[in-house]
Amino acid sequence: MRTLHTTFSLASQTVHQIAFEPDTFTDADLLWLPHHQHLAHAAHKRKAEHLAGRIAAAHALQQFGVSAIPGIGINGEPLWQTGCVGSITHTATCALAVVSNHTKQLLGIDCEQILDALEAQEIKDGIIDHEEETLLRRTSLPFALALTLTFSAKESVFKALFPNVNALMGFDSARVMALAAGSLTLALTRPLAGFHEGTQFTLHCLRDDDRVITLLSYFPAA
Repeated sequence: MRTLHTTFSLASQTVHQIAFEPDTFTDADLLWLPHHQHLAHAAHKRKAEHLAGRIAAAHALQQFGVSAIPGIGINGEPLWQTGCVGSITHTATCALAVVSNHTKQLLGIDCEQILDALEAQEIKDGIIDHEEETLLRRTSLPFALALTLTFSAKESVFKALFPNVNALMGFDSARVMALAAGSLTLALTRPLAGFHEGTQFTLHCLRDDDRVITLLSYFPAA
């Protein structure tokens, strides 16, 4: 599969980006993955996206001197090497990964194509409640963009918390509290992963053409 590796900085984290051409993917490319047999029956699209994500993760691990590829858990989550934490996300043609050697750090990254206005209206009730919608409509951003950022931010928080929760979390597990230029704050609506209800997380976010990227980088208090 044809790929291009680049990096950029967000929230003091080096984000490793793999742009890929899914049409150039072949099943033989999967043999690079130690766990390739787990993807044998996956769709072509899923295989290409998964591979790109693991390539990005391998580059991210190398910055800490680790030559490895994260495995895959029973829920599809990446299994990171001892001494590292990280997060992976992808769209149809791009994958991103971040890694840290601070094992207590919470890391979650997500990338989403910006919703169009009609789609945002159709799916909003599955992502936010009425109070959150009111807050988003009061921002200076188009509602579809604000909703996409909120969706992405919730995904980033859930990815960061998943290793400690080991369960899927609904979008009602966190509530958007503030949305400003370059940042978004969420609060937990119930206890999760040792954090109390009401615990707030501020994420960094950016818009890149027709997509948004959100990143949670959080160090719990000692």
